[in-house]
Parts: sequence; structure tokens; C-alpha cells
Amino acid sequence: MRLFKSLFSILGVISPVHITWFNMTTRSKLMGADAFGNKYYEGAPRKGYHHTRRWVVYKGAPEASAVPPEWHGWLHHQTDVYPSLDESAPSFRRNWQQPHRANATGTDDAYMPPGHQLKGGKRDAAGGDYEAWTPPQ
Repeated sequence: MRLFKSLFSILGVISPVHITWFNMTTRSKLMGADAFGNKYYEGAPRKGYHHTRRWVVYKGAPEASAVPPEWHGWLHHQTDVYPSLDESAPSFRRNWQQPHRANATGTDDAYMPPGHQLKGGKRDAAGGDYEAWTPPQ
């Protein structure tokens, strides 16, 4: 296999992208996808290791905060049960949990508290519950 890869890489027929795709499709198993379109794979463990290799192929930009908590636990071997989009499968979410949202820092959707410079820069006046400390003389 190594000779095959080297020969075709030299000839320019197969690029590293092709080799990665080949390894991913022949040496791993697609375990599922999340609501964002990210796909999760599992492969044989590396030589000398016991845990299987698990990884995600992101849809769009590779952003780690786009991995929902259920899949994060599976990726990091916290559980061997992987989530499913199947409605009949047991849910990993509790009824009080909000839907997962990717990190919005640096975007227009980022949280900005009242008085933030990009929101006008006007803070509410301080209430009468604060008294400044002065050092003893």
C-alpha cells in the first residue's frame, strides 16, 4: 500500500486529499451525523493503543464549538453509545436543556451586555446600593 501511495503521489495522480478520503472510506465506519451536518467516524486503534480512533468531518468551517455535547462525549470516549437522529431512539437531552448553539464570539450574534461600545456605549446609572471604599486616614 505504501509503495502504491508513493508511486501515484510522485506521478501526481493521487494527492494527500485522495489518500485521506480513501483511508476514511475503507478503513473506518461512519457512525452518524448531527443536526449541523457534521459526520462522525470511528476507526481501528493506532498500534499500541486500546481506544478506537474517533473523529469528526465538519460541514463547512472546522469549528470545534459546532460539535453538540452528545457527540463531544462520544468523540472523547466518555461513552460508547453514540447519538442518533432517529426520533424513536432514546434522547440524550433532558427537557430542561436548550438546543446546542455554536460559539458566536466575533460574529454579529455574539452577546454584548447593555452599555457595550458596539451597542451605543450608554450604561444605566448606578443604583444607590454601591458605596465606594475609602482607605482610613
